Amino acid sequence: MEDLLRVGVISSVHGIRGEVKVFPTTDDIGRFEELKEVMLDTGKGLIPLTVEGVKFFKQFAILKIKGYDTIESIERYKGRDLLVTRENAVELAEGEFFICDILGFSVVSTEGEELGILDDVMETGANDVFVVKKPDGKELLLPYIDECIREISLKEKKITAYLMPGLE
Repeated sequence: MEDLLRVGVISSVHGIRGEVKVFPTTDDIGRFEELKEVMLDTGKGLIPLTVEGVKFFKQFAILKIKGYDTIESIERYKGRDLLVTRENAVELAEGEFFICDILGFSVVSTEGEELGILDDVMETGANDVFVVKKPDGKELLLPYIDECIREISLKEKKITAYLMPGLE
């Protein structure tokens, strides 16, 4: 389990007062309204930042970071991740999980056949797609829908999937 969770990526500066435009990597862009502290991954280490203000523009969150008041002071962090600790992460409802917590889980069919390891989750418009790395190195794509993904056991680190016709 990771201790830090990515909530966004700095895509560019916004205006001349040191604000940054952030592409959210969270399901709920509104969570930025409650965000007071983030960690900036500089590539060489982590810097704690205090969020002074938030506004929204299209699909982006625009953050004002305390102590960064000019374009020059913040533009070097373009493309860098913004992270939160688990304590500052959104609360999950029953049956919900963070994607990073299920990566590496074994994936088995409803018949008990080993299908592979969950390697990635692609977020699409309609539903997420689980990318399973099969033992032969090939990929198996499974839509994250009730008909296909039958159970995710965090305790057993296992995903049980029904191979719908055409998915094999």
